[in-house]
Amino acid sequence: MAKTVTTRYDVAEHLRTPEDMAAYLEACMEEAHGDAAFVAKALGNITRARGMSQVARDAGLSRESLYKALSGDRTPSFETILKVVGALGLRLHAEPALKR
Repeated sequence: MAKTVTTRYDVAEHLRTPEDMAAYLEACMEEAHGDAAFVAKALGNITRARGMSQVARDAGLSRESLYKALSGDRTPSFETILKVVGALGLRLHAEPALKR
């Protein structure tokens, strides 16, 4: 009987276009329910898909600090989030929340 070989799923391998990246970030922000580290991890996945070194240069941050900030283990500053989003060529937007 042949053994089944599995590999770890990496969402970054599937984020190929800016539209994919924007849709993924939007979905993660909706699912985060206020968890900033969850959103940071999503940005980390998008950044890995784009290229961590290039995004770090474009954001004016060191690659090491970017890895740490977007690891999901900590909550980066809003300034860092804005720099990364800008370097990725994405925009954040706001809309009224649905009343529950």
